[in-house]
Amino acid sequence: MSGAATPRLEIYPERITYNALSVVELGHQHGATVAGVAKVTCAHPAVVDALVAGGVDLIADSRIDNLRQTRERGIELPLMLLRISERSRAAEVVEYADISLNSSLITMEVLSDAAIAAGKRHQVILMVDVGDLREGVWPDRAVEVAFGAAQLRGIEVVGLGCNLACFGGVVPSEENMRLLVEVRDACRAATGLELPMLSGGNSASLPFLASGHMPPEINNFRMGESIILGRNVFDRSPWPGTRQDTVQLVVEVVELERKPSVPIGKRGQNAFGEEPAFEDRGTRLRAIFNVGRQDVIVDGLDPLDPNISILGASSDHLILDVEDMAGVESLRVGDEMAFYPDYAALLALSTSPYVEKVVVAGPPSGPARWAVG
Repeated sequence: MSGAATPRLEIYPERITYNALSVVELGHQHGATVAGVAKVTCAHPAVVDALVAGGVDLIADSRIDNLRQTRERGIELPLMLLRISERSRAAEVVEYADISLNSSLITMEVLSDAAIAAGKRHQVILMVDVGDLREGVWPDRAVEVAFGAAQLRGIEVVGLGCNLACFGGVVPSEENMRLLVEVRDACRAATGLELPMLSGGNSASLPFLASGHMPPEINNFRMGESIILGRNVFDRSPWPGTRQDTVQLVVEVVELERKPSVPIGKRGQNAFGEEPAFEDRGTRLRAIFNVGRQDVIVDGLDPLDPNISILGASSDHLILDVEDMAGVESLRVGDEMAFYPDYAALLALSTSPYVEKVVVAGPPSGPARWAVG
């Protein structure tokens, strides 16, 4: 045992910086700025600092509270609010975000009033839906909305943006990126605004950017998972030149017993309304750990030992088949075990107040888990 509390999320900031340097360089080679997205770790200070050290041009997050924390820590980079602004929190948006993403003229009117009351101008990016069907005005309405926003004294429309691969799974392409450029040009002509920023999406844009076919007019990207987890978001494969051992979940064995692999007795639904299926593998050594569905998306956990099988979880307990794990003969109650979380699992772990967050200092070392390139 290490003596540290469990369950805990271990964060390796130097490894995140390593990834940021690689991804940011690709964006800069294209002539684009890169916003480092910290939301998957709830803008943990060590992660934000790692992004800054990795050369990102902005810090982006979807929660105003996270931006407030980042601002109050003295981070000097511009802060971007990713989630569509809420009218009810307009005053906080203009106080803690330098730039916000918007698609509603009604909301932008409220943001303008809040900015005027605060004695400032708030920058906005008008989001355009180029096919993924999440946020953004439809292209044929963009000119109308941009023209209306241009009349508001408290805001400055600094560009257009889009989001892809988050809801509909639509892949960034020559067609939808060119559409964003064309809509920007039409808005320019109608408003007289320069609209210098074209924010071409999130980590899903990275493969298209690397292909060399990204239109040169697209000059901003919002990168989160590709930096923090070193993943290609389309298939979660390792992104070349990045590490995937940037964070890990460490949990503790609280029970270790040999049991049948199929429940005994009449069965109904479990606590989550499910009727799980079980494979009869005979009597197996099962370990229970002190983390559950209240803390993590269990399907998003990858054991460091590939011979371990995750059987499932209740609200508070994770149940594993450890019969075939290396060194199983020495496993005891109180021992620790580590897992790599995927994006969904990391988001839940970061949000859970029951999981301690521990920063592990030092340069990348130990058994590396990274993609060469």
